Amino acid sequence: MDAQAIRAAIYTRVSTEEQAKEGFSLDAQLDKLRSYCKARDWIVAGEYVDDGYSGRKTKRPAYMKMLEEIDKWDALLVIKMDRIHRNQKNFMFMMEHLNKNKKEFVSMSESFDTSTAIGRFVMNIIQGIAQLESEQIGERVYIGMEQKAKMNGGVLGFNIPYGYDYTDGKLNVNQTEALVIKNIYSWYLDRKSMGEIVTMLNDAKVPTKNQGLWAKKMVSTILKNPIYCGYLHWEKYVNKSDHEPIIPVQSFNTVQGFIADQGGKPADFLAEETSNQLLSVYRR
Repeated sequence: MDAQAIRAAIYTRVSTEEQAKEGFSLDAQLDKLRSYCKARDWIVAGEYVDDGYSGRKTKRPAYMKMLEEIDKWDALLVIKMDRIHRNQKNFMFMMEHLNKNKKEFVSMSESFDTSTAIGRFVMNIIQGIAQLESEQIGERVYIGMEQKAKMNGGVLGFNIPYGYDYTDGKLNVNQTEALVIKNIYSWYLDRKSMGEIVTMLNDAKVPTKNQGLWAKKMVSTILKNPIYCGYLHWEKYVNKSDHEPIIPVQSFNTVQGFIADQGGKPADFLAEETSNQLLSVYRR
């Protein structure tokens, strides 16, 4: 990085609480950073000063302007890492942005320089920690959803299925779409193929949920989804729900038998229960 003239963006910041503390003054930060650039033969491409702004926020005028002018500099230079961010997530987002634009980050006091081998090594550790945190959050979310499914806790995260609207935390039958669902089941029970059903729907200009064209995968998903019988399915859990069914369980099970007869992979057959406990399922 030192083999050519580096254009440095100098960033300084001081919060309202820090303004009275010795060593945090903006002038002191600027003087040290200018001297650092001079010692390394760097060109000061811009000085960006946020006076009276917290490091926990990203909406700082000088900070945002600096990122908007990212093409004007090669390296971002700060006196300390906490001058640029006091929030780990915001810091990682910034580092990803700098990396995508092939920019370096240098913290003078902490000798942190991503243009050096040790700097890149430390950066990899920081990114690894951030990745670990992200995966742990994902695991906790999954565990929470699984526990909710075990306890029959209602609707889990999913796209709103065709045939229903989702309002006030509940699934409500969309009467227009429900008629299409009934037709799809009726046609398949009359031994129409999924391909033929797709053609019929598209020829009739029946829109999908996203106002697009139908495909075999969509029809297959509808024919295998127990939601239309008043059940909720997540992973291996199938629970009786309180939303209004569109299709009788008997029709659903018959459809699964037809799918199996055609060499397809049916959904689990449903066994009706009167309780809201975990649903028993059995395979044909």
